[in-house]
Amino acid sequence: MVYTRFERARVIGARALQISSGAPPLVSTIDGAPDPMEIATREFEASMLPVLVQRSADARHR
Repeated sequence: MVYTRFERARVIGARALQISSGAPPLVSTIDGAPDPMEIATREFEASMLPVLVQRSADARHR
């Protein structure tokens, strides 16, 4: 699925908040404890996040 830049920002931001609150990362962090945003971005790029983005059928904005 191709995400818009807004959907991408929302998904990565929400996951970074979860990681900073103590959620375990889904990717291995070899270089210690990097920034939660970096971990969330790695997870997003690896398609490891169980996230569902709902869009309307006609994809119009309200």
